Amino acid sequence: MQLWPPLSGLDRRSELKRRFVLLDRDGTLIAERHYLADPAGVELLPGAAAGLRRLGDMDLGLAVVTNQSGIGRGYFDAACLERVHQSLQCLLEAEGVALDGIYFCPHVPGAGCRCRKPAPGLVEQAARELDFAPQHSFVLGDKVCDIQLGHRLGATTFLVRTGYGAQVEVEGAVEPSFIVDDVLAAVPLIERQLQAD
Repeated sequence: MQLWPPLSGLDRRSELKRRFVLLDRDGTLIAERHYLADPAGVELLPGAAAGLRRLGDMDLGLAVVTNQSGIGRGYFDAACLERVHQSLQCLLEAEGVALDGIYFCPHVPGAGCRCRKPAPGLVEQAARELDFAPQHSFVLGDKVCDIQLGHRLGATTFLVRTGYGAQVEVEGAVEPSFIVDDVLAAVPLIERQLQAD
């Protein structure tokens, strides 16, 4: 089943929509913490804020798309997750970065939902609410599911070596469009693609 129409099938208005960068949270923007529930544990990774700031300066939308099965497992609740995300947003705002949205899946693996990455449900919701074409996006993450999500969308994918990314690279389980050290290192490649399109 084709989830999104090919570029040739889009009407001209779709081509002109603002493009988005879809970012994983843990191991991509912030330090990997097992089932992070404490807002005090939110730590931006080196280069993350600077990279997001430059992407924002390029008029790209920024949305976080994250699996948070800690809710489904009963480790923390949605209110706790909201506090973690408020901490993330405060840290980014102090660096001059504003996110357009944070989208999360609370379900455990095997729940059969359409929102747990690599399923496209979260991006479908984000695309409706933020008005962008997912196949024109850039997907950045450190896990196999992030790259698989990007492939399903027909988007450009970046595996970052932060978090689990270096291990994923060695294992060769997926083939991203690009492999980069971190979010900041993806910026010139994204800029080059924007100029070429």
